[in-house]
Amino acid sequence: MTHPLQAALTQGLTDLGLALPTGTPERLLAYLDLISRWNKVYNLTAIREPADMLSQHLLDCLAVLAPMARHADARPSQGRAFRVLDVGSGAGLPGVVLALCRPDWQVTCVDTVAKKASFIRQVAAELDVPGLTATHQRVEAMTEPPFDLITSRAFASLADFITLSRERLAPGGDWVAMKAKLSAEERAAVPADVQIERVEPITVPGLDAERCLVWMKRH
Repeated sequence: MTHPLQAALTQGLTDLGLALPTGTPERLLAYLDLISRWNKVYNLTAIREPADMLSQHLLDCLAVLAPMARHADARPSQGRAFRVLDVGSGAGLPGVVLALCRPDWQVTCVDTVAKKASFIRQVAAELDVPGLTATHQRVEAMTEPPFDLITSRAFASLADFITLSRERLAPGGDWVAMKAKLSAEERAAVPADVQIERVEPITVPGLDAERCLVWMKRH
């Protein structure tokens, strides 16, 4: 039986120019279904309608996949999997989406809400995503090995995002924040030892809203 959102996801992937591994679109829709099911009890996200979840959550995160993949694939080989940390991951956005689409990456989602970390672990188990892990703690308390890329989506100001996660960034690694837009005030508050390398506009199919990626690196 065809998923009711299959056609809309297929069109969105076409608009984004994404060719995903076989079976990945179906697993992304299964992930949306899990969010809907858990949302009835645990309030993972304020967005309730599946069609809205598709555009505002799934396609919003898929829109950052290509820029992040280009960045990861351009790095010299480390002899290990590319490591990504998703800070304040909530229902796993974008961490779960990245892990589903790039099974060669190691993606860790961190959140201070236990039920959200439990949900991500359930997703990893049900959808068989071995490269996905979740931890329930504050990012500044983490002791995991450092990450090549640290990302967040509507988590905090850039200054707080950097300050809280800086001990987890590997040498030569990057921060990339998903933002609606970057104000002059927020830009000015970035710590002096961190450089904003670029602000990359992204377009989300079916969403008439500003979106950008803010790429940052230590001086």
